[in-house]
Amino acid sequence: MKAALVQMNPTVGALAANTDLIISKTWEAFEEGAQLIVFPELAVSGYPPEDLILKDHFCADCEAQLQRLKQELPPEACVVVGAPLSKNGKKYNAAVVFQSSGITATYCKMLLPNYGVFDEKRLFEAGTEPCFFEIEGQTAAIHICEDSWEPEGAAVESLKGTGIDLLINLSASPYYRGKLNDRIDVLAQTARKLGAALLYCNLAGGQDELVFDGASMVFAPDGARLARAKQFEEDILYHDASRLTDHASRKEAPLPDLEEVYEALKLGLKDYVAKIGFKRVVVALSGGIDSALVLAIAVDALGKDRVAAVTMPSQYSSDGTLGDAHEMAKILDVEFHEIAIKELYGAFEGELSKVWGASKTPGLAEENLQARIRGNLIMALSNEYGWLVLTTGNKSEMAMGYCTLYGDMAGGYALIKDVPKTLVFDLCRWRNEQGATPVIPPSIIDRPPSAELRADQKDTDSLPPYEVLDPILEDYVENDLGIGGLIANGYDEAIVRRVVHAVELSEYKRRQSPPGVKITHRSFDRDRRMPIVNRYRN
Repeated sequence: MKAALVQMNPTVGALAANTDLIISKTWEAFEEGAQLIVFPELAVSGYPPEDLILKDHFCADCEAQLQRLKQELPPEACVVVGAPLSKNGKKYNAAVVFQSSGITATYCKMLLPNYGVFDEKRLFEAGTEPCFFEIEGQTAAIHICEDSWEPEGAAVESLKGTGIDLLINLSASPYYRGKLNDRIDVLAQTARKLGAALLYCNLAGGQDELVFDGASMVFAPDGARLARAKQFEEDILYHDASRLTDHASRKEAPLPDLEEVYEALKLGLKDYVAKIGFKRVVVALSGGIDSALVLAIAVDALGKDRVAAVTMPSQYSSDGTLGDAHEMAKILDVEFHEIAIKELYGAFEGELSKVWGASKTPGLAEENLQARIRGNLIMALSNEYGWLVLTTGNKSEMAMGYCTLYGDMAGGYALIKDVPKTLVFDLCRWRNEQGATPVIPPSIIDRPPSAELRADQKDTDSLPPYEVLDPILEDYVENDLGIGGLIANGYDEAIVRRVVHAVELSEYKRRQSPPGVKITHRSFDRDRRMPIVNRYRN
């Protein structure tokens, strides 16, 4: 038996288009000799469908697409497709088995994840029964994503002792840094526990903040990984599921860590722009490292003709940063504009002085005013030309509130909002190593970070050094350590208390920020849901 794992890139809500893709990919795999063809979790609806599932008419429209599949799939093949099902007024995350122009089996996901980015218990009922079907003399069972992630859980236990030959897992497992190794470990455990081959089929593509990295896999009954599909792109992984031998397998080389993160950011941006329907994006290019990384990713993801950049120097902008902005735009050959804000700032300041007095000492309000002028200008360009504004704030800044509402936070997609500042530097260095000449001027990487909103300003005037700050943020935000745990880990108590206070105080800002690609295991979007009014500081 030849199996095909089709890691497709659906769009949430594009039911007819998703079904068209299922049909075309099924016929492609069937013509290559595949007898068993598997699609990812909720392939018909796209994932995550969120509150669309609560709409009865949405589930009815998904059901209509399943009826269409009965008519248009090759009757000689066995095709397993993920889709929402509605039964007796209850909604299920299901897998549907098509054979001989009909539906011969359905399976409802038993373990509904309700942590991190997942919210399935709010939307679906949990299934209670395993599902078995025969294919080419083998007995197969089905899991959906989380079912196989708990080797001691009910979904695995329900299959113990049943003598299945094959476990098929339909998945929509979103990416975070290092997750591929986590998947390999847990799926190998499940295969060994059941003594069955495991076919794992994952989504590939971007949906809002989430990126699905594909990497569909085949495991032998002893847990050995026999085959793996590509990461971050659509692919069909073919495998001879009857032999389950190494020589028949395709094993894609794992991507190095920084390349994997960069590819996730590219795919997240590319699909967000394409699926929403924007033709071009625009970046406020300051000559600093964050906007340099965002511009490089945008050009790599979309092509130079779909990217514009604008620099908006003030009286505090240095010749170095202004020159680097011009140089990088020239290297990448993007449409580039310069709009000086000095006179605009003077006009604002003149009018405001009527309220706050001409003798006022300049402070934070004047700094933020410059950022908000820039936000107005770039949003005006967005309105006029239909460009999607990519904001340039990183995770370290977002965590500490070192960002300006309606200023540098103004835009449509916060591409690197889950990328810590130290990782921004690493990604820039990595990107420059990928060609004969750097795309990011080295002086941008070498220059101490500065918002350039006042004379001789440095980020370290307001924040701990990033090499000190980022490990504390990782342990506090991602690993849930409290103040005591952070101090026990060796961090300075005064810095810890300062960081924790700033993180919690800035929740109101983050709640108003655009979505951005998740690349850590706990981002500030779906993963971390904190009250805005919150006086707890541990």
